[in-house]
Amino acid sequence: MDTTEDFSPYRSDGKLHGFVCVVTGASQPVGQAIIKELAAHGAASIYACDKATIPSTYLPLVTTLATCHPNTNLIPYPFPVTAEDETLTLIDEVLAAFGRLDVWICAPPAPSLSPPGPLASTTADDLDACLRAHAIAPFFALKHAPPAMAKLLTAKLNYPNAAPKGQVYGSIVVVVARSGGSVQTIAAHAALGVVRAGVGALRGSGVRVNCIGMGRVGGEGGDGGGPGGEERAGTPQEIARVAGFLASGFSSYVNGANLVVDGGASCHVPMTAPRG
Repeated sequence: MDTTEDFSPYRSDGKLHGFVCVVTGASQPVGQAIIKELAAHGAASIYACDKATIPSTYLPLVTTLATCHPNTNLIPYPFPVTAEDETLTLIDEVLAAFGRLDVWICAPPAPSLSPPGPLASTTADDLDACLRAHAIAPFFALKHAPPAMAKLLTAKLNYPNAAPKGQVYGSIVVVVARSGGSVQTIAAHAALGVVRAGVGALRGSGVRVNCIGMGRVGGEGGDGGGPGGEERAGTPQEIARVAGFLASGFSSYVNGANLVVDGGASCHVPMTAPRG
């Protein structure tokens, strides 16, 4: 379904103007880069969700947004992503505060949840924890966010960057790391399975679901080449730009895709993670 003027990616005030977004994994570099990307394109409100929300974790991000994108409301929100009741509570709070929900992005959790060791030394508890962190969170988003995304908003509410919502619109984006050991590879395939299953479940709903297969990511400037054959590590910003594309109307006909963003590494080591 193509987008109406309210959701036109060519809006002069930003391709995401008025959007209310949820970003999990928000304390990690990729999650924070995604938040900056959404704000840069006019998002009205962004819930920055992570298991433990410590004010100091978000202070630089809050300062940056207040300076560069003062009309975007950033809301640090403590959120255990694998708890279904907490997912429902978050959605209820979003709707009560802003009357709409447009984008839900599951950014990668802390690396400690992805044991890097070989399969032989991996325990069932290791696998269970990794699967829950990488696949259960997208599952709950897929299960509960679409009905909220279907709610329309005929009047413009009184908050910065507010906009009416006259069309059902929603985008769920799941970002998975494509490297990090055997357990991470299993979890990446599981997360992609959630995305692929979601396409049929969401058919005709106006809500899309897509995956980003993230390669090795370094700091803001990247670093040297890696064992996968890529020339350098990617940056969080390079992942965030793809997430911003999938969140916006520019990707209105992209659904169920796995966009591999890894600098070409998967062409050298094709079995490390799902490619499509």
